Amino acid sequence: MNMHNVNRSSERRPLSMMVRGRVRSRPIYVDLIDISEGGCKIKARPGFAEIGDRVVMKVSGVNAPLGTIAWVRDDVAGVAFDGQMHAAVLDHLCEQNGVKVTTFGQDDRRAV
Repeated sequence: MNMHNVNRSSERRPLSMMVRGRVRSRPIYVDLIDISEGGCKIKARPGFAEIGDRVVMKVSGVNAPLGTIAWVRDDVAGVAFDGQMHAAVLDHLCEQNGVKVTTFGQDDRRAV
């Protein structure tokens, strides 16, 4: 699967933070580039993960849902969460990391 074929059901929110996780049962540190309710984009050294690898991450003290590497391009990979991360948790993470979140409607949020 390449990154252009991945269906996204929620808006990606930009972030830039170091995150500790596990891939192939080994500890890794990755840069979290963006996140949504259904997944995230991470960056690390080339070869850190392969499509289908299972991923566990803790983002600012919050356990992200278990995920699977959906695509890899050089040192960047997309993670598809098995479950959903609640929008309020994403708002908190974004605000905590300096990304302003504007609410337009009940469930219509956008990072600006």
